[in-house]
Amino acid sequence: MTEIQAPHIDYEALSPLMALVGGSILVLMVGLLRARFVRHTLVPALTAATLLTAIGLTIWIWEPGEQTPIIEGSLTVDTLALALSMLFYVAGLVCVALSLRALAAREAGHGEYYALLLGSITGMVVLAQASDLITLFVGIELLSIPLYVLCATELRRATSLEAGLKYLVIGSVGSATLLYGLALVYGASGAMQFEAIAAAIGSDELPVTDPLLLTGIGLAATGLAFKASVAPFHQWTPDVYQGAPTPITTFMAVATKAAAFAIFLRLFGHALGDAQPDWGPALAVLAAVTIVIGNVGAIAQRSLKRLLAWSSVAQAGYLLAGVVVGTTLGLQATAFYLAVYLLMNVAAFAVIVARERRSEHGDDLASLDNLGRSEPWLAWPMTIAMLSLAGFPATAGFIGKFYLIDASVAGDYTWLGIAIVVGSVISLAYYLRVVAVMWMGSYEIEWPTLPRRRVRPVAGWSPEASARAQPEVALVAVLFAAATILFGIWPDPIFDAARDVGTALSGLG
Repeated sequence: MTEIQAPHIDYEALSPLMALVGGSILVLMVGLLRARFVRHTLVPALTAATLLTAIGLTIWIWEPGEQTPIIEGSLTVDTLALALSMLFYVAGLVCVALSLRALAAREAGHGEYYALLLGSITGMVVLAQASDLITLFVGIELLSIPLYVLCATELRRATSLEAGLKYLVIGSVGSATLLYGLALVYGASGAMQFEAIAAAIGSDELPVTDPLLLTGIGLAATGLAFKASVAPFHQWTPDVYQGAPTPITTFMAVATKAAAFAIFLRLFGHALGDAQPDWGPALAVLAAVTIVIGNVGAIAQRSLKRLLAWSSVAQAGYLLAGVVVGTTLGLQATAFYLAVYLLMNVAAFAVIVARERRSEHGDDLASLDNLGRSEPWLAWPMTIAMLSLAGFPATAGFIGKFYLIDASVAGDYTWLGIAIVVGSVISLAYYLRVVAVMWMGSYEIEWPTLPRRRVRPVAGWSPEASARAQPEVALVAVLFAAATILFGIWPDPIFDAARDVGTALSGLG
């Protein structure tokens, strides 16, 4: 009689994930209590405590060069997974801070709202650690389903409900495409785990030119492109970013993109690394097209959230350059840029949160008119964020783009490095426009072929709700803007973390 043994589980390596799951259940249960203190103070505090606990446990198990397979090799805890998990936790803490006075949490229920947030972060961590095709898909769905609901949590605002529905439909298409691609990769390789797939590719039984394998890779790349807002699979991004509650938009803009590129790096850099000469040029073309479409699409936008949505499309093109080259330098450059992308985007979105609660113009560009004179503590963070996104020297964004260009040139994709430079130049048209409105007053650029969208104030806005009345939002904006400058002048800590991340995937060139 065969003895059945339970799989060995490394609970130390699994501890951050366990903290997230336990915290989400606790937050949901406590949220059932109806006391105002519990809903408005205790539930957000427990959510923040859960994320801080996960951060502490992640630091505790951080060991450069170590790869710890857990749960029968379904997950791998290494520096790539841990570093990107830290970005998810920080993005979650930011979302908690920006949601303290948000209507979305009140209308959806505080317990449900924050439990869904922790559930999405759990999915991101699973995705970053995924080492086989099944775990990859489970992580994608666990990430996405809570976000579909969170986008629609402002129940009395039609655009929020519309955003949730659009994200659900497009996300489902992306997930189905990804699943079909993963099924074809499994059919071609006969393996589920990334290590076994990498061993099968290039063997006598599975040449890298196998049509079934290449079709699966193409469909998998398409499915992940939906999640990462890579053109031409980006159509959902502006509408969803604008319609979703701004704290959730902030979280999606940084955390979802980091999660998508985490699995881009692990799947394409590890499992499919030997096929890089076949998929590399195709992804390089997608990256260049994404850079152009994102930057050109942002120029005509008046809604700040739509502008940053188009900007995020262009940024996805920059990040894809690090994946395309399939080298350790590309991995390090992508990890570095994801970290600085979080800093500058959070600073920008925090200012938008503060202004849409204060201005009758909502997230329209007019809400920033003469902000430098009336509220400089908000104007300076937005200015720094715009300059960093554009790639100005002495900002973290400049170092990040330089790193990606270096990786592109070293990986024999010099033309893609040039595309990053050209895209950055085009982006000056809309980033500097935002800066000019804040410091020089309103001015208009007429676009006769594009109808002007009517922007309404968000529910709950008040002319009395200045930044002094929402100090946590102003504090987030100032802190992340300061970090953007700090790491632009002294990038060594993020460089060190990126070098540690580079040890995670040993098969890269």
